[in-house]
Amino acid sequence: MNSATQSDERNRSGSKSSIMASLGALGGVIVASSCCLPLAPFLFAAGAAGTSAFLSRFRPYLLVVSILCIAFGFYQSWRAQRCDSKPSRTSTFLLWFSAVVVFIFVFFPQVIANLVADLLAGKS
Repeated sequence: MNSATQSDERNRSGSKSSIMASLGALGGVIVASSCCLPLAPFLFAAGAAGTSAFLSRFRPYLLVVSILCIAFGFYQSWRAQRCDSKPSRTSTFLLWFSAVVVFIFVFFPQVIANLVADLLAGKS
């Protein structure tokens, strides 16, 4: 294999790990905030309430996992740049989007819960 092919393969694997870290962080923050914000309560009313009560105990751990996933994604991006390969636009966008979503959900969970409750109730 020539060096260009090896570089492309490393770049793809770095982008995939950055994307997975971003998606893992988003998944973790969604699960972590389910104690305040049950997902689709009209479809899963009893299940979501039970899940919210169960997962509320794990919220701090899930938030730490989300933050660690974001940090890992930024590390992967930094490492890719140090190796002279550029992360894809998709992975960069997902990483920054995930970082913003995690930040908002960590520091403003009640604001998000109120916003979603108003949207579900039909208020503007």
